[in-house]
Amino acid sequence: MKPVISDAIRYVGVDDDTLDIFESQYILENGVSYNSYVILDEKIAIMDTVDKRCTDEWLANVEETLGGSKPDYIVVHHMEPDHSGSLADALEKYPDAVVVASAKAFTFMDQFLSNTEGLKKLVVKDGDTLSLGSHTLSFIAAPMVHWPEVMMSYESLEKVVFSADGFGKFGTLKTDEDWACEARRYYFNIVGKYGASVQAVLKKINDNDLDIEKILPLHGPILDSDISYYMGLYDVWSRYEPESKGVFIACASIHGNTAHAANVLAEKIKALGEERVVVADLSREDIAECVEDAFRHDRMILASASYDAGAFMPMEDFLHHLVRKTYQNRTVGLLENGTWAPSALKTMKGYLEEMKNIRILDETVSIKSTYKPADEDAMDALAKAIFEAGRT
Repeated sequence: MKPVISDAIRYVGVDDDTLDIFESQYILENGVSYNSYVILDEKIAIMDTVDKRCTDEWLANVEETLGGSKPDYIVVHHMEPDHSGSLADALEKYPDAVVVASAKAFTFMDQFLSNTEGLKKLVVKDGDTLSLGSHTLSFIAAPMVHWPEVMMSYESLEKVVFSADGFGKFGTLKTDEDWACEARRYYFNIVGKYGASVQAVLKKINDNDLDIEKILPLHGPILDSDISYYMGLYDVWSRYEPESKGVFIACASIHGNTAHAANVLAEKIKALGEERVVVADLSREDIAECVEDAFRHDRMILASASYDAGAFMPMEDFLHHLVRKTYQNRTVGLLENGTWAPSALKTMKGYLEEMKNIRILDETVSIKSTYKPADEDAMDALAKAIFEAGRT
């Protein structure tokens, strides 16, 4: 069932439940939606297209919604192929439509489309408006959320924000699941590097005192209740502040001995009174989920076997992701394992020192091959230190 927005604003997007990996790197258990909208007024506007995987279904939805009418405008908020992949087909079908986009978006359009000669263009910038009749779009420049050409728009009559990739999530619209979990994984892995840019857009929304009743993203459900909840999460996420008190233990174990030590440590932390301790096996779990958990919690333990004079490669891959996504403002403890030349601790610390405002605990654990009673004091000290770090 298509979501209902209003009599004038219609949903024409498509669920894609056949896609298993988004952007060739993020695992999808429940596919993804490509959202697109039509505003019916004196002037008709199509708000974004969809991935080329779904062009035919999308065009059928548009044609049904238009009921024989022709669009006056095609608004392009974001030129990434999952949203502009059907633009060429739309222009072929509706050659008289004026394309509305930022100047940078038109630059990208020339790169993505094989022929833009004769294209009818309306270049818009931050603060510009477009009247469709009783509906008026006000454009909000949102560069680097998460591409440099991105625009959002606010429609004042219906009090809706077309938010581009902002406030999106993985999963088709028919997927019944909590919004925050997949929206968090989507945000930190796709938008997360650009927190300052998200903060800038949130400031524009607040400074202009926009009365928002609905958020219409390009992925995921229409957000039409408790808007402050979604705005609040985006504010926390984009300031790189922890969302939850708790300890995330990221473990990279070769033969299981490091994993055993990590689980012993988890139990010790719980015994001190920590309510939330999450342990992840970096060799087996979705790396995007692990990145999400690292950002969600206020503290983290890195537990890794030594490998080739560094850390076991799943750990280095994980840390590389955190560096790229600008992980910061957290307390981190370290546990290493090594049989003849322990090297994981030094390697993990090196990655952490590249990050901003990371407190690395002095208390560390270095086990030799397997966890033994002789390691108990160091393990207790690390458990206590990470626990107390959450109380300050």
